[in-house]
Amino acid sequence: MILALVRDMIAQMKESLNSLKGIKVLVMGLGLHGGGVATVKWLLKQGAIVSATDKRDAKTLAPSLQALKGLPVRYTLGRHDAGDFRTNDLIVVNPAVPRESEYLAIARKAHKRIENDTSLFFAVNTTSTIAITGTRGKTSTTLFLAELLKKKYKDVKPSGNTPENALLKEYSRRKKKDTPVVCELSSWQLEHLPTSGKAAHIAIITNLFPDHLNRYKDMNAYADAKANIFLQQTAQDYLILNKQNIWTTYFLKKKPKSQIFFISTTPLKKGEQGLFVRHQNLIFRKNGEEKSVLSITKFISERGVHNLENLMCALLATLLIEKKIKVTERDILRLSSPPMRQEIIYKKGSIIIVNDSCATSPDGTIVALERFGKPKISSSCLIAIIGGTDKELEFSDLARVLKKYSQTTDIIFLEGSATTRLQKKLNNDKFQQETFNTLEKCVKAAKQKSLEVKGQVTILFSPGAASFEKFLHEFDRGKKFTALVKKYFH
Repeated sequence: MILALVRDMIAQMKESLNSLKGIKVLVMGLGLHGGGVATVKWLLKQGAIVSATDKRDAKTLAPSLQALKGLPVRYTLGRHDAGDFRTNDLIVVNPAVPRESEYLAIARKAHKRIENDTSLFFAVNTTSTIAITGTRGKTSTTLFLAELLKKKYKDVKPSGNTPENALLKEYSRRKKKDTPVVCELSSWQLEHLPTSGKAAHIAIITNLFPDHLNRYKDMNAYADAKANIFLQQTAQDYLILNKQNIWTTYFLKKKPKSQIFFISTTPLKKGEQGLFVRHQNLIFRKNGEEKSVLSITKFISERGVHNLENLMCALLATLLIEKKIKVTERDILRLSSPPMRQEIIYKKGSIIIVNDSCATSPDGTIVALERFGKPKISSSCLIAIIGGTDKELEFSDLARVLKKYSQTTDIIFLEGSATTRLQKKLNNDKFQQETFNTLEKCVKAAKQKSLEVKGQVTILFSPGAASFEKFLHEFDRGKKFTALVKKYFH
């Protein structure tokens, strides 16, 4: 009977935030990105009795523990205790925790409710929400969309899968409750979303490419996790899909109940709704009516073709949620670039240095190579620092692109399990002779190479792999790269 009462109280969180008062909650995976800290603080504000557990020790988790200093939280660190999963009423999991975890199995056997920050947010949020997911471009799309909506909603911020503004932190922060929530959601965050019974008013899937196959058994399982973003939508909601991505057909076979809109860099077929390119102009089509929105010629020249689809997703969502916002060519040219995603962090003399640490898959690095690998003048040279932790992804395409640019590109490999696999695909001694076991040695080697080139040099740090063998996460990796650039180039 007590368990039934607990379940009812959790289900009624939307109506009454006090429903968590006195409920014992275990946060599984405190983490270092800030999401776990935000979740703990939010739960405490609701009156919950909070415990936190993480396999990492207190020394590793020092920044998160410092952020929670003085708060009434019980910790189990360096391990998980099976008893915690039997005695707490609600388990809130960090997105990085796999659903197959033996400890979650213990919680399920004990009939405990399992949620994550995303499902908790959707359970309590009553504001219109725009949720963005995908393999590539979701962070840029989220940032672009938030900046476009600022033309009307001054309080809007990009949130979700970001260290600075976790979802529950965003829920507590907003002063104007009519401000829409713009959130980026990873496949891991979406795994628990259906249990909330609520969905985003606008759901965006930017694209789908092989990724996280060390967590999902195959691409279908990965796609199914992404599809959770629209499964609870209704006919009053919108779903934005990339017409030219091969996985869009897979999503459409799930028969979304929401209204379907596409982005496409080529004209859409008759009867299809969305935003598409015609003669370097963006055209918006809805209910059979077309409207020219703006020119993209200068945007592509300055930001690259890869950013066009991100812009189109953001702009289409803006047009659907707020008709009165007028977006100009000047607006899109002033959009910010997210950090560590093809971010130019140094430009002096003949040297340009690019931090693309968030390229955690081969596809991300391919896009960066296509942008920076083409020599603008005959004496140009690209020095690419690549490598990291294997996620059981395929490296054949990346190897092919590296060979394509072999005449104008020097490769410096950062030692790692993914690096070993990529080098086997290259099967060429020229690509394997420069391998270093630390990022600092890679940067020093890149500087030495840059001094040997007489023309323009671009140093590109685009790992194409995960980071956890040598770094806490890709953000930690990117920050360390920026610090090393300051040390050796300024």
